[in-house]
Amino acid sequence: MRRTITATVNNTTGVMNRITGLFARRHFNIESITVGMTENPEVSRMTFVVNVSDQRGLDQVIKQLNKQVDVLKVRDITDEAIVARELAMIKVMTGSGQRGEISDLIAPFRATVIDVGRESVTIQVTGDTPKVEALIDLLRPYGIKEMARTGVTAFQRATKKSNDQTRYSIIN
Repeated sequence: MRRTITATVNNTTGVMNRITGLFARRHFNIESITVGMTENPEVSRMTFVVNVSDQRGLDQVIKQLNKQVDVLKVRDITDEAIVARELAMIKVMTGSGQRGEISDLIAPFRATVIDVGRESVTIQVTGDTPKVEALIDLLRPYGIKEMARTGVTAFQRATKKSNDQTRYSIIN
């Protein structure tokens, strides 16, 4: 099962190494990991997308993460209302005659051309993983020369409850 886990940690040397080591010891494959400072420069947020075999193993890893000195908070946010995004840069082989076609192709994805060369264009796209994957699939026939992806960064959506207890999410 695929899970998205966030952890806020002290922004100190070696924290990422110790935390990824926990996943490795439990034989969990980390599909993606993003790490960056939060609004507080002394705290970083880590977002992991991992494949786990069962809930018991996942619960054990979360308990082990919470025991780490530099870990402030750990959450499995997979089943919660979240905002999740990733960035991909894709260098596509193209001649000058195909550039207009590629521009038309990427427009519905709100992707942009960020570099143009004689034989290639580099495209930037941000969004959820299915959106990024869909664009990559459409660009494959042109010949993907190079690609870099950041992995998923996520946190909970802003929500509020109304008087009738119905949940509303703010959509950006």
